[in-house]
Amino acid sequence: MIKELTPREVVRELDRYIVGQDDAKRMVAIALRNRYRRSQVSDEMREEIYPKNILMIGPTGVGKTEIARRLAKLVNAPFVKVEATKFTEVGYVGRDVEGIIRDLVENAIRMVREEHEARVKTRAEVMAEDRLVSLLTDPPKKPVQNPIDMLLGGRNKAQEPVNEEERLKLSGRRADILQQLRNGELEEREIQVEVEEAAPSLEVGGNAINIGDMMGGMLPKRTKLRHVKVKEARKILLHEEAQKLIDEDAVKEEAVRRAEQQGIVFIDEIDKVAGRSTGQGPDVSREGVQRDILPIVEGSTVNTKHGAVRTDFMLFIAAGAFHVAKVSDLIPELQGRFPVHVTLKSLTREDFIRILTQPDNALTRQYAALLEVDKVRLRFDNEALEEIADAACSANAMGENIGARRLHGVFEELLEDISFNAGGDEMPEVDLNITADYVRAHVAAAKKADLNKYIL
Repeated sequence: MIKELTPREVVRELDRYIVGQDDAKRMVAIALRNRYRRSQVSDEMREEIYPKNILMIGPTGVGKTEIARRLAKLVNAPFVKVEATKFTEVGYVGRDVEGIIRDLVENAIRMVREEHEARVKTRAEVMAEDRLVSLLTDPPKKPVQNPIDMLLGGRNKAQEPVNEEERLKLSGRRADILQQLRNGELEEREIQVEVEEAAPSLEVGGNAINIGDMMGGMLPKRTKLRHVKVKEARKILLHEEAQKLIDEDAVKEEAVRRAEQQGIVFIDEIDKVAGRSTGQGPDVSREGVQRDILPIVEGSTVNTKHGAVRTDFMLFIAAGAFHVAKVSDLIPELQGRFPVHVTLKSLTREDFIRILTQPDNALTRQYAALLEVDKVRLRFDNEALEEIADAACSANAMGENIGARRLHGVFEELLEDISFNAGGDEMPEVDLNITADYVRAHVAAAKKADLNKYIL
């Protein structure tokens, strides 16, 4: 069931990570709420209500992708992001546009499987712990059995206790190991674990195809022994036991349903394939990509290895800067499938300052957390944050305007010396206060130019 969030609640959650762009947030919040509303109407009416796809128009680095990604995470919906420029018209070398839906279904299966594993985690932990005790008590060896016994399902009797005394001794040993295991005394001990080898795969048209899947599971599963520490073995065994407890058919069925009803597809750089065909040159391929994308956005059925998947009720969000091309350069049929247009604004100096201070994932907090690992406690003066914002704006003005992504480069330049020298057991705990002077001294874009040399 789609999480019941009102549009105001959605915008409030997006505000925690994305600065500004209120119009875009309102549009996606309404689209999300309409999904919930659709799920509450009658079955007959539900089949008539289609999502209103959104076209975001704005320069790079202003939050287009982040809005879509956070939206999907907010409601735990399957999400896939693709660049339109990676696809070419059918008949040319390149990725097939139907691969978008296959990737979305794979993401949905991964998401649903994790949810099912979480439900059986407690039981799987008990079973994994029991197997771990067995491995510590009696490490696995390559079985040496009579082929006839193997065909009849027989066991290697030489590995079984033969009398009551040995059984009691083994039971006492297992109890001791179990206690040590729960006390965390054996975490660094190395043991052998039998794991399944990954089946070989082929790459066709940019997609990896598992040979085992192609053969329909006819190939026997190959295993190998790995030498790992107990803490790593616990993760391996927990995953294996969880896989035994979940119903794969139920996982696939739920994943396909969720992809169809809740899937969000984000198509970036849609403006790069905008262009009217003149009959020759690159425009031919660009228009061909649009015509290949059109059936998926309109609503079609895509065949995947998990079954047929309908795209009718998926939400498509396209985005592009549209510096050179215009929205009107898209083919009319594709324009009609993105009825909601929203323009995102370029970031100002004040936006940069807010980005550095307000979001839960602000860069200042990220770098402070990273360096605290090496006993360096960072603090930033308000004047320093203003200088960083000025430096980012200046760098965007002098070069390519890449929006908020410019802040990453500024921070790497600003903290290069600190990041390089921090670390090591001999390093004492340090409190560092980043000031405006420090920013001006270490960031090239923040250095004040000497205008006297230009005076005649």
